[in-house]
Amino acid sequence: METLVSDKFDQLIIKALQEDARQSVSAIAEQVHLSRSAVSERLKRLEQSGEIRGYQVLLGHKSMSGVAAYFDIQHNSARCADVIPLLTAIPEVRRCHGISGEIDLMVFVQADSVTRLHQIREELDAHPAIVRIKTHIVLSDWINKAD
Repeated sequence: METLVSDKFDQLIIKALQEDARQSVSAIAEQVHLSRSAVSERLKRLEQSGEIRGYQVLLGHKSMSGVAAYFDIQHNSARCADVIPLLTAIPEVRRCHGISGEIDLMVFVQADSVTRLHQIREELDAHPAIVRIKTHIVLSDWINKAD
């Protein structure tokens, strides 16, 4: 997607939000030296254009429960898109990336238990299009930057 950030003020607004997405429009306006209404309009435009896709809460280790893992998946379908409905149907699947190399898909899963993670893996492995799954359980979350 082409970047739609039009000038230094948009860049400053985005930087301010990356530092603290909960701060008020007034606080951002003060930081970037624009009026509150100008910042509000710029935020609205950045959101509508997709440059800002959303705001999120990132939980610390103590707030996280369950287990997280990456599955690297090889399949024999003609297209990755043919396998995506299978993954979309599993609520614990949080992200799925098509990647280069021997692996077709890198899938991030957050489950409430190792037992549930195993069930998900077994469900995927039983699908005829899935050739191989390799599981990488997340032990630590050292760096976790939002998009």
